[in-house]
Amino acid sequence: MPRGLVNILGVTFGLAVAIGNTIGAGILRTPGDVASWLQTPWLFIGVWVVGALYALLGANALAELGTMLPRSGGQYVYARHAFGDYAGFVVGWLDWISTCASTAAMSIVVGESLAALIPGLSTRAVPIAMATVVVFTLLLLRSTKVGGRSQVLTSLFKTVAYAAFVGACFLFGGAAASTRAPNATATVATHGASLFAGFVLAAQAVIYTYDGWSGPLYFSEELRDPGRQIPRAMFGSLAAVAAIYLLINLAFMYVLPVSAMAGSTLAAARVAQAIFGPRGDTVVRLVVILALPSAVNACLLMSSRVLYGVSRDGIGPRLATAVNQGGTPTVSLVASALVSLLFLATGTFESVIAVAAFFFVADYALSFLAVFVLRRREPAASRPYRAIGHPWTTGLVFVGSIAFLISAIASDTRNSLWALGLLAVSYPTYALTRRRPVPVSPDVVRGTE
Repeated sequence: MPRGLVNILGVTFGLAVAIGNTIGAGILRTPGDVASWLQTPWLFIGVWVVGALYALLGANALAELGTMLPRSGGQYVYARHAFGDYAGFVVGWLDWISTCASTAAMSIVVGESLAALIPGLSTRAVPIAMATVVVFTLLLLRSTKVGGRSQVLTSLFKTVAYAAFVGACFLFGGAAASTRAPNATATVATHGASLFAGFVLAAQAVIYTYDGWSGPLYFSEELRDPGRQIPRAMFGSLAAVAAIYLLINLAFMYVLPVSAMAGSTLAAARVAQAIFGPRGDTVVRLVVILALPSAVNACLLMSSRVLYGVSRDGIGPRLATAVNQGGTPTVSLVASALVSLLFLATGTFESVIAVAAFFFVADYALSFLAVFVLRRREPAASRPYRAIGHPWTTGLVFVGSIAFLISAIASDTRNSLWALGLLAVSYPTYALTRRRPVPVSPDVVRGTE
């Protein structure tokens, strides 16, 4: 009898994978962008609260889908179930490729940070990044249980690293509170947009930084009780992430005025330099080295589940459905790691992520739309969690995702055209490569009341 995924994961893993996948380098960089658009402290903090509320509404909608269709694979599962195999093909394959690219992006940041700190490794950032991917892949190949423990441990390191940085800001940042970075005021002055437009731009940046709360959905059938654990993991992780983000931004404001952060490509570095002087860069790199491995671990886990899911359903290679005794989809994991290594070797991961940003927003729009479609088409289906406030709450995030999609097309027309080109050639590829779809068996799709 073929082996399948094992349902041994719990809420702690769900929290860890969501936190590990959400909190990356963005929170160290994004405050500088937000400060450029919003110079008033209460607006600067307020937009992070708005971002958290928007993410909460999104989690509210997707938690219903996750508990109704508890199959590993992420949003691909909902796109296929609601809109058919072709929609699943597009969402699944592009999610897989972009997640592999994200693995490479996180790994290179770790590699660059280690290379900057260790003498003799200044030109070895890419090999270090590759080694990071290989080490985590070998670890995750052992079993789902080992992968879960690795995610919990690395996410704990991340939380401790950011907590220590926040603590340092409040303990030692008082003396630097009036420090202003050179040309900070001039940087702010270059943004002549209205306050409303500035708030919208800032909200977009913040919402992207919050993305990652959907992490538990990639492992739905591996959770012991998805009907209860998916909502708890998603809402609990969002509360933790929001608290961490607010504390980080309050700590930054304690050290520097908002105007001094404006325009910084790495606000955390400017804050650290104000506190620790020339050693500030070292402090930030240490935070990155402790924080980002959890994102590498999460991306490898998630990408392997997406490839496994599309292959199990007949729109991917049958070989990728192989699972070892410990519940790890081995071929899917190795394939995901190899693609990430290829992105690192060629340096193309940034371009892939930029093109995939169009689909990233479209995937959420499809998922929110799927809630409406399935409520109407399958009203009697088991829904252990029902979206609170639907259809108004789901409608709000759906409209928001459409607005984000329009904004993505307008702000990055070139990559959006590339994305539309990929979409145009995707159907012939789908028609040529798909196998006969595999029906969902009753023992896989389950619900817990």
